[in-house]
Amino acid sequence: MSIPSEIRPARGSQPAQRFLEKSLAGLADALEQSLFAEEIARQAGLLQGLDPRVKLLGALALLIAVSLSHNLLVIAAIYLLTLPIAVLSHVPLGFYFKRVWVFMPFFTGLIALPALLNIFTPGPALITLLDIAQPRIYLAVTVPGVITAAFLLLRVGTSVSITVLLILTTRWAALLRALRVLHMPQAFILILGMTYRYLFVLLHTANDMFLARKSRLLGRVSDAEDRRWLTASMGVLLTKSYDLSEEVYLAMQSRGFRGEVLVLDTFAMAQRDWMWLFLFLATAAIAIWLGRG
Repeated sequence: MSIPSEIRPARGSQPAQRFLEKSLAGLADALEQSLFAEEIARQAGLLQGLDPRVKLLGALALLIAVSLSHNLLVIAAIYLLTLPIAVLSHVPLGFYFKRVWVFMPFFTGLIALPALLNIFTPGPALITLLDIAQPRIYLAVTVPGVITAAFLLLRVGTSVSITVLLILTTRWAALLRALRVLHMPQAFILILGMTYRYLFVLLHTANDMFLARKSRLLGRVSDAEDRRWLTASMGVLLTKSYDLSEEVYLAMQSRGFRGEVLVLDTFAMAQRDWMWLFLFLATAAIAIWLGRG
């Protein structure tokens, strides 16, 4: 029995199918990773048991130490220190490495690559890439350039690792409340919290829209039609987000919201928290002293 031509998938529709499948996979992956991160933050690990304010201040101190250090070994030691802490906090190392080292070297490398060359960083040549006598063209990778690029990559990688470890082991609501220790404006913290929470709602909506379209694709879909649908979907999501923000704000006002977010959890510093805060600050101070150049 032959399939009627009007419902037979055409070869030209395969790129559109692949586009929809990749979009669905990307949305699902974003949701799964976010939910998995929340599950890690609820486990009984080393960092999960500390006061969020201690983790925030400790991470901030280590980030300052990384940025002020002029010694590669000191920065590398701080990064290696995050690995056993991640293990003791029940953070899967594969997931941890992926969050840090998959995209970071690519984007940071675009900035670090020019620093390798003698044009931007003069010095003794490590590898000669091009040497032409007439006209005189000399291009080489220099030793100072390699050191500069290594500093940039290691600083960024260590800083991102500390930040990722903080986010993975701290519930988002607790982390936002801990920001009040740094005297962050309440309005700024409120906007961050609402954005994070309702981003999942919009992701679910977008995922449902992609899935609904995929389930109704039978015939050929031209690239122009696919682009029109994508543009219309972006407009629908924008309208939904605006309507949702209005409804949420009115619902909050009707329940007594007047600009200050109240939570049930209370922060209380225990002896263990003070000890770890001292360790974080002492480690940062020692790193700054050893890496002062």
